[in-house]
This record gives sequence, C-alpha cells and structure tokens, in this order.
Amino acid sequence: MNQDITVSEVRCMAEDGKEIGIIPRVAAFNMAQQEGLDLVLIAPQAKPPVAKIMDYGKYRYQQEKRAKEAKKKQKNVQVKEIKLTIKIAENDLNYKIKHAIAFLESEKHVKFRVFLKGREIANSAAGVKLLEKVIEIIGEETATVERAPFAEGRFVNMYLVPPKKKK
Repeated sequence: MNQDITVSEVRCMAEDGKEIGIIPRVAAFNMAQQEGLDLVLIAPQAKPPVAKIMDYGKYRYQQEKRAKEAKKKQKNVQVKEIKLTIKIAENDLNYKIKHAIAFLESEKHVKFRVFLKGREIANSAAGVKLLEKVIEIIGEETATVERAPFAEGRFVNMYLVPPKKKK
C-alpha cells in the first residue's frame, strides 16, 4: 500500500474500475495523493503488478461488513452426546432415545456413544448391534444417520442428524 510498494511499474486502475494503464509507481502514487486516496496493490504476482487507487479505510470497512453478514447467515450446529453401555436396560434405553428424539426435533445433532468395558472391547459388534437397534426405534422419519456405527477405541459411535425438510 502506498510507499510500501517496491515495484517500478504498475498496471493502474482508477477508483471506478477504469484502467489507467501501465505507469511508473511514483506517478500512480502521485495520482492517488492528488485525489486524497491510497494506492493499493491488488495482484502483486501479475506481470506487471496490478494496483488500484481507492479509499483503503472504506474498502476495509466494506470487507468487515461482508464478513459480519456472512457470519450472521452461518448455521450454528449443536451436538448433543448420549452415552450408553452394552448392558443397558430396555426402559433406560427407551428413556435415552426419548431425549434423543427431543434433541432431533429441536434441530440439534445427536452423537450416540456406547462405552465398552473390559472384555467388551474385543466384541465391539455388540455395540454396533445396540446402535442399529437405536436406529430402528428412532425411525427414518425422525432422524437421518450421518455416520453409521463405527468403533473408536473404547467406544462405538454414531451420528444422527434431523432429516432435511422438503420445501
């Protein structure tokens, strides 16, 4: 920007986007000074480098404004975790599934984790079987399986997300 530009010639562009041409850096800088604006290097890797005469403060303000607008439109996803064990009682499982359904209806993602203790680690298929049973109980109309049951160390994990709404 301004005096920090070290190249001898630049392809200069006016504030309104019209191309001025290839001129010495000093001449471009003087033009920017006369208009009370800044000379900003836009494409330093180009041959010759492209510089634009603009109000740099206004440009930064607009960039920040666009970034804030994009951040507002971003969707914030919450992930709720529900822990299970292989030897969970039927009524306890139904209670936890009821909570999972409530989370899914409030547009939250749900992560089921089956904790494997002792010798259960060798038989992680039992954890997968339990999570498949959970999928059957919840149903496809309530949740979509984002990531099928998979073993990860002492846990068997599964991710469920709310189904996509049809417009």
